[in-house]
Amino acid sequence: MKHKLLLLLCLTLVLSACTKDDSSTEANLKAANKQSTGSSANDILSDDTYKSIVIELVYVEGYAPTETAINNFVNFLKDHTYKPNGITVEARAIASPGKLTFTTKEIAEIEEENRTLYNSENQIAIWMFCVDGKSDQDDGDSIILGTAYRNTSFVIFEETIHSYSDNRFEPNRSTLESTVINHEFGHILGLTNLGTPMTEDHEDPEHKKHCEVESCLMYWAAESTASLGNLTTEGTVPQLDPLCIADLQANGGK
Repeated sequence: MKHKLLLLLCLTLVLSACTKDDSSTEANLKAANKQSTGSSANDILSDDTYKSIVIELVYVEGYAPTETAINNFVNFLKDHTYKPNGITVEARAIASPGKLTFTTKEIAEIEEENRTLYNSENQIAIWMFCVDGKSDQDDGDSIILGTAYRNTSFVIFEETIHSYSDNRFEPNRSTLESTVINHEFGHILGLTNLGTPMTEDHEDPEHKKHCEVESCLMYWAAESTASLGNLTTEGTVPQLDPLCIADLQANGGK
């Protein structure tokens, strides 16, 4: 009987150790995708460590971004990153969280519950979430369209984008989506002065972590409704200006 009890105790300890190790390994894998915004810029831009990118695009049912916006995003990545094994998008819908407004903490909790793709040996994973609600930071005429909140995570407030597009005197939806998506990912790429060092000072002193060049994608107005007039008039997605491109190139990008 003693031998049986001892054997049972040993097996229990071994199983407990394995469970703990598995949990620890999973936590370590996830931790790499839970760093500060801009801290993984070089990993995304260069092919030194990761040879490909996978975008886990999760959207609330009825709030998927347009196919044009997704294609524009992939092309934006191809234009500025070295990923010889390609860029893929894995999209799926989830049920509505049932809220009108969201804090960044609540968005991160939704990511925790639904994210399935994390960095692997040769592939870096990006979490993109399109939500059917508004930012809790909306204030009067200052309306938030998107937020980059981790090194590989960003949210697009798709309901707000729907409210400010595809009507008279408003921009085309795919143009607005593309502008916001690319702008938020620009922050994940470390722009401006957010993990990717500046080769020449061009940070807007009034709007930190944004480019001071008004025509640049990384101008502060691109992530809020302040940019709608220009988008309506010009009808095109803003591009990175030469100063921002120089920063990316110096940090391993194209």
